[in-house]
Amino acid sequence: MAFAMHINMERCTGCNNCVVACPVNALELNTVDPASTDKIYLVQNGKAMILDIDHELCAGCGVCVEACPYDVIRLVGPQDGPVAAKAVSGATH
Repeated sequence: MAFAMHINMERCTGCNNCVVACPVNALELNTVDPASTDKIYLVQNGKAMILDIDHELCAGCGVCVEACPYDVIRLVGPQDGPVAAKAVSGATH
């Protein structure tokens, strides 16, 4: 099934719950130089926090969605239609 992962970058706190919960290790929270990326979630001590998604590993199981205490992650599939995809802000998978 085709799907898109949307992450609300304004609400993500970098808590790492989604990374720990992922059964296939498709998510990784990293810190980088803010000038080197456009997918910044949070800046701490001059470093940008980003959530990297391994598209080859992610199966769209939704465990990360359930693990997020801030309701940041959404999985949108074809059954949801373009209206649902537009309603969710953030990066896409």
